[in-house]
Amino acid sequence: MARRVVIIGGGIAGMGVAKTLKEKAPEDFDVTVITKDTFYMAGPSRPLLITGEQKYERIIRGYEEVARAGIKVAHGLVTEILPDERKVRVAEAPTRPAVREIEYDYLVVAPGVVLDGTGIEGYEKYKGNIVNVYEPGRVDTFRYRLWNASKGTVVVYAPKMPYRCAPAPSETTLLVHTVLKHRGVREKFRIIHVDANDKPQPPVIADIITRLFEQAGVELITSRQIVEIGPDYVVLDSGERLPYTILAMLEPNRAPRFVEEAGLGKNWFEIRSPTDPRSVKYDDILAAGDVAKLPFPKNQEIAYESALFAANKIMEDAGVGERVPVQYAFLGWAYVGNLEGRLETLSVKFGLNFATKPPKPSKDPEPKEEYTKAKDSWEQAYLKNLFLY
Repeated sequence: MARRVVIIGGGIAGMGVAKTLKEKAPEDFDVTVITKDTFYMAGPSRPLLITGEQKYERIIRGYEEVARAGIKVAHGLVTEILPDERKVRVAEAPTRPAVREIEYDYLVVAPGVVLDGTGIEGYEKYKGNIVNVYEPGRVDTFRYRLWNASKGTVVVYAPKMPYRCAPAPSETTLLVHTVLKHRGVREKFRIIHVDANDKPQPPVIADIITRLFEQAGVELITSRQIVEIGPDYVVLDSGERLPYTILAMLEPNRAPRFVEEAGLGKNWFEIRSPTDPRSVKYDDILAAGDVAKLPFPKNQEIAYESALFAANKIMEDAGVGERVPVQYAFLGWAYVGNLEGRLETLSVKFGLNFATKPPKPSKDPEPKEEYTKAKDSWEQAYLKNLFLY
């Protein structure tokens, strides 16, 4: 009898586990993916939506082709994991019938992260002022405000690590400069990048980002957190008050509450090791992707690699299937905009190989348009592989 594998999350990690199991042991596993949305929207190129260099239709995929390939898809929001009963409770999705409980033999928790700014004074009252490049609606609002404001101050905020996609706040800042320069209004704006870390992330390209900020006239404030949001200002933990016209803010990241409530970890899902992503309490529950407490950056490559380790562990435990080769390493690209204001974004290339001790970094400090194209091809390849079109 096929073992029931339930996967919470239909993103890169969740689909990575699902597709690997169906490819390597199709008769041995009955795979169900629970996803809160009826579509997936790729993350890496979302910053280019604000410049108009990326389009929604290129980065959105449905789950219909996945379902035709034999992977069950349930739409809804997970509200509770019951480890002792081997069940997951799911709330009704707005456009899909209710799915009350789903039973499993193996559970993979891969829901991504929650953006949580509730610890910041004034957040609930003024969160409508916040935009970012992480969420579809906020990206739209960001683009509208950026292309229509005539003067003011743009504040971009990166919280303390770990958070999803380390370069995204710096990418945002440089793309803000690009748009304002393109519009011919850059001199009417002040751009402030506030980073709760000691340098722009990721550290391997911090020197490049800092240099480009200087060239773009961006004010950089590091090792400071936003502790209060007002109607047109933010307050840092140093007491400094900064005005804003546009607030592009990434809230601190954490795991969904059902992870902690099920005893699987507090801020993040506690795993046994990077190569054994099982819960420290339960042999039949594993984590993959950004929700897992891994000693690595939270990015798409690491999410996918963690998914392969999870799939391998399930096949090993079940005594079926062919393991896939995998190690933690990535090669990535960070958008750095275009200092001259052309809507032709350049990128820098960087990487980290965690298979070596210490991890081996690499980078090309020269921004190039070819790296932006390489990032696009890489993202499209992932979508084709996991969503089948």
